[in-house]
Amino acid sequence: MQAQFSRLQRLSRTQPIVDWATRAEQLDNLETMLSDSQHSLAKAISSDFGYRSESETQFAELFPSFTGISHAKKHGKSWMKTRRASISALYMPAHNEIQPQPLGVVGIMVPWNYPLYLAIGPMIDALTAGNRVMVKMSEAAPKFAEAFAKAVAHYFSPDMVSVVLGEVDIAEAFSKLPFDHLLYTGSTAVGKKIMAAAAPNLTPVTLELGGKSPVIVLDDANLEAAVNRVMMGKTLNAGQTCIAPDYVLIQRQYHERFVELAKEWMQKHYPNIENNQDYSHIINDAQFKRVQGYLQQLPADQLQPLTKADADAQTRLMPPVFVANPDPDSEVMQNEIFAPVLPLMHYDTLDDAIDFINARPRPLALYVFGSNNRDIDKVRTYTVSGGVCINEVILHVAQHDLPFGGVGHSGIGAYHGKAGFERFSHMKPVFVQAKFNGMNFLLPPYGELFKKGMALLLK
Repeated sequence: MQAQFSRLQRLSRTQPIVDWATRAEQLDNLETMLSDSQHSLAKAISSDFGYRSESETQFAELFPSFTGISHAKKHGKSWMKTRRASISALYMPAHNEIQPQPLGVVGIMVPWNYPLYLAIGPMIDALTAGNRVMVKMSEAAPKFAEAFAKAVAHYFSPDMVSVVLGEVDIAEAFSKLPFDHLLYTGSTAVGKKIMAAAAPNLTPVTLELGGKSPVIVLDDANLEAAVNRVMMGKTLNAGQTCIAPDYVLIQRQYHERFVELAKEWMQKHYPNIENNQDYSHIINDAQFKRVQGYLQQLPADQLQPLTKADADAQTRLMPPVFVANPDPDSEVMQNEIFAPVLPLMHYDTLDDAIDFINARPRPLALYVFGSNNRDIDKVRTYTVSGGVCINEVILHVAQHDLPFGGVGHSGIGAYHGKAGFERFSHMKPVFVQAKFNGMNFLLPPYGELFKKGMALLLK
């Protein structure tokens, strides 16, 4: 790994990728690799999970990957052009420019929950920006990691993209390499360790973390529509999504209707969940036991299963369950759930709901359902989160013209589309002086003309 990094670093200094043709070729390679390997990669993901529908992988991973590549190929050439920047009239006839340049070698650390898209997405931005890339795959999804490494080796030169496999010790060593930029997607706890490991090298980091993404259901919300979108977001990948709804703030009088509608939704969209071919399983035993531990600490009357099926430790099937107004200090409300468990927290006034959110670490996403624009604007204005969806969940992550990232404990920095291109570029400022200019008038000895000029400028 060290030798491969050293080679990529040396090439990035001696052979920087400054032309669009080379960058476009890498995006073409990425697109061809995905097209040719999509079924085998989806199969590997399903194997790691115990079961995950290929349709779900197509929707949540392949589709945004293909559209992201298409977006980059359409706009990348214009993004990389040197652009004029405004200049004060005091410095004319000089002018300012911003020249995007590749950083060099970008490190990408991939999580297990969406191992395809969360590898491909950062790769798109890094390659469009003209970088060479090293990717550390998650040890929790080993079969996909091996399949992905083989695919990359077939379609890319090792002088352009390198994939690293290995356990936690390899991940630790990877995070200590002196990358020109390091992107990590995963938990907040590990994100702190990644940032500490990068600090001695002054490696800039983008941390895509998680946290508890809340849903506010306003008193004028269409409950059927809200349930439809919240349940989609919570059951996708069995809730193992960093921007899945983590808890719902709802007024007490709407609680039971929300539960009834969710049960109806489950019967319609995931009938016979024990044998349903569209519903994903939990990734491994440790994650399954963790979430079951949260539930076992709660009073039985707080648990509201949405199906008649029981959780199965052997297959790691975990049917959705609501938790009725749990104690805010309970583990299910203190930790990111990352499973199909959804607390419904009661609030009296909108100010109470906003205060509840603001008293906790800033979330990666926030969702609000309702039609009163004044209330929606109040939520948008008085809460801070990585991103917001109004009358929707999750879909902001698939918008290539929106930056995606967290704030505070939910992350540092953002990428996707142009924001990702700039994240993995050095946006170099350039001041271009004109042949004839007045700068000599500002040199010492400082006489009366200088003093009069300063007197005017400093008024």
